[in-house]
Amino acid sequence: MGIFDFLGKKTDRPPKASDREIARLERLLANKLSQNFDRQEAIQELGRMGTAAAAAALLKRFDWVLDPSITDQDEKEACVQGIVAAGADALEPIRQYCKRAESVTWPLKVLRAIVPEEDLAEELLGILDQFDTEYMRNPEPKIQLIQALEAHALDDVRVAVEPFLQDASEPVRFTAVGTLFAVNDPQSLPALLDALEGEESRRVQIRIAQGLVDRKWPIDPEARAPLGKKLPQGYSVGADGTVRGGQPSASFG
Repeated sequence: MGIFDFLGKKTDRPPKASDREIARLERLLANKLSQNFDRQEAIQELGRMGTAAAAAALLKRFDWVLDPSITDQDEKEACVQGIVAAGADALEPIRQYCKRAESVTWPLKVLRAIVPEEDLAEELLGILDQFDTEYMRNPEPKIQLIQALEAHALDDVRVAVEPFLQDASEPVRFTAVGTLFAVNDPQSLPALLDALEGEESRRVQIRIAQGLVDRKWPIDPEARAPLGKKLPQGYSVGADGTVRGGQPSASFG
């Protein structure tokens, strides 16, 4: 039995805790120097509450990493269970947390446990909508969200991700290309060609070109000659209007 097995066994929810008590427990979780036992007790108490305020406090534990890593993992997994206990009430705290998070790996894990699969894309898109394509010091949340949307081949995903082909961050642009090819909708072709025209990163250029090779989407006749000048070395437009060259790739499914 693990130290956090209590989260899977609670039956009765205790009376609502005061804001002051939740704030005290939150401070314990947010402080890397707090004692392990105190943090574990705080996770237990907040997990039993199952409220939006408790979920918001538990999210703070995702802000930092503890050595040894196995303890860090155990505590974060327990926080996931505690946040999930709040159900739909945890959604707004998760959305707010993702706005400022350094990473959304753990919040995404919570969302997958709370939100039905058929509604998950809409929730992810709602969070992504909080971000724009301007420069940000840490673009990792955008990258993680766009990557998570690869699993959802929907037109709404295509429409939401296309603007990130013009993001200030090269890794974001690289990820957006991969997600659009995973969605596999030829309607992305104009946005991809437009991105290729102004793209300075060779690896993004190659990812676009290789995706066009793999997908075999035909290029409109009037766009073929201009495209041939934009493609990276080793790629060209064939007589049938498809892009050729590079290496066969499984990167985009």
